[in-house]
Amino acid sequence: MSSASINATTISTPTLDTESSVLLQSITSHGGYAYARMATLAAAGDLRAAEAAREMAWEQLHSGPWHSVLPVWRDAYSMACLHVAKFHFSNGEFRDALRALDMGIIMGGPLLRKDLDSAIEVVSAAKARQYDNGGADADNEGGEKAGSRLLVCPEELDKSEVLRILPIGSLSSKIVGKRSALSLEGFLRDAFLSGSPVIITDCMAHWPARTRWNDVDYLRRVAGDRTVPVEVGKNYLCSEWKQELITFSQFLERVQSNGCRCKVPTYLAQHQLFDQINELRKDISVPDYCYAGGGELRSLNAWFGPAGTVTPLHHDPHHNILAQVVGKKYVRLYSASYYEELYPYSETMLNNSSQ
Repeated sequence: MSSASINATTISTPTLDTESSVLLQSITSHGGYAYARMATLAAAGDLRAAEAAREMAWEQLHSGPWHSVLPVWRDAYSMACLHVAKFHFSNGEFRDALRALDMGIIMGGPLLRKDLDSAIEVVSAAKARQYDNGGADADNEGGEKAGSRLLVCPEELDKSEVLRILPIGSLSSKIVGKRSALSLEGFLRDAFLSGSPVIITDCMAHWPARTRWNDVDYLRRVAGDRTVPVEVGKNYLCSEWKQELITFSQFLERVQSNGCRCKVPTYLAQHQLFDQINELRKDISVPDYCYAGGGELRSLNAWFGPAGTVTPLHHDPHHNILAQVVGKKYVRLYSASYYEELYPYSETMLNNSSQ
């Protein structure tokens, strides 16, 4: 049998193969005897045992506040997700395999991350071949290809409606300057060193994301079956706010149906989407401005939501470069000197947010 056909029917997990015994010993030392027994059976080919091990690890992940969860249980969850994904992949159940692997990335630990990433590449390639051969795509079980659809139409923005919603004078302020294709030297001198906000235009035209991310069919094709964490509710300060794990296709459906008054907004916010879905990472470039002052890039996150999405007034622990790819966003800024006048919450978890 050639290596090409092996790749089509199996998922390779070199890190898991090497670290499995040590990881199981560590899990056992923290009371995970039942998990270790199920994981051993899963490695020997028992699907029910793999699912049982995943459920045991899931319960441990939800046994208390996230920061108090032992790191070994996050790695245990990743291990179980790999075992489950292997079974689904061998049965040609590529969507189920992708969901298991994504859950391992989102909820699991770092030990088996390379195995999870490489497994996603294998499953995604197999799924693409299935689609090319006439199988079902991410959002159409019959395999019928739909025409290209825009997520945001250019004529959708009604400026008079925007001005009615925003505080008087919101779009007339000239305090924040606008600069076209600002040089890195100019950015350092005029914005970074002085701590002044700036709007920079004409520096993202070369990004493939500028057109691709407004194409619903493209987004479904490259990310439709991937599982992502989303926020559901008006915003994170509301009592009814919650988080869910759904596929990107389901998320797009919610964004497109946002006009229905009965539905609460769903927002993909502050998620490391580009670490998870490499195809989307290829559509952007990290601006050189992010490396101003010799620092390192602290994080690369995605915010993706329907019209009307609002993030409460807050401050972050580091500088931000906001790259608006599709649609428009209104940003309201206050000087840090007004901190007390903006009524920060006294609770530790929310002390970066305004009441």
